[in-house]
Amino acid sequence: MKKFLDNIRKQDDTLSLKRKVINTAFLFLLGIILGLFSKWLDSRYFDNIILDYLDLGNFFTNMAIWLFIALTISIYSKTPKRAALHVFLFFLGMTISYHLYTVFFIGFNPKNYMMVWYVLTIVSPIFAYISWYARSNSKFSMILCSIIIFVMLESCFSIGMWYFDTRGFLYIIVFVVTICELYNNIKNIVISLIIGFLLSFIITIPFIN
Repeated sequence: MKKFLDNIRKQDDTLSLKRKVINTAFLFLLGIILGLFSKWLDSRYFDNIILDYLDLGNFFTNMAIWLFIALTISIYSKTPKRAALHVFLFFLGMTISYHLYTVFFIGFNPKNYMMVWYVLTIVSPIFAYISWYARSNSKFSMILCSIIIFVMLESCFSIGMWYFDTRGFLYIIVFVVTICELYNNIKNIVISLIIGFLLSFIITIPFIN
């Protein structure tokens, strides 16, 4: 199994222990900061035409941006194990800080809503580990890219059998950058896009909408 996975994408475990600790601590801290920032945005009203158009409060409470950040952390980690660790700690920091801000500064405890995020945090290492292998030229990676593109399409756009609509300018940017991150060769990415779009028009995932 290890040989099979190494043929898909080779691991690079050459970082020093100090650098590994710094990178891991930074991502945990980033999760905490973004969790606080997203809840702060969600709880404020901005009387500004640009901010109102961007709708940052809703954008940072939508799955798209968090899936994008998790994917970015995953594919740019040096090994799949570190991808799993990094994404888990990022989500842990983000979820806890978001929850605590809501309880202590907003004055209520959204238990049911937060349970969804805690469950996602627990399972996130599995998806991060698998997603790490999406960045290569193999057929297995092409399948992974197709699934990732499908999920991001469902998160960034409103899609049904006979309609297609964007959720906003920022979502388009997130989707385009996702494609750029997954790109390895033109053939694989085109096939992945076609499969992803076909799945999106056939299947709907209510949870991420």
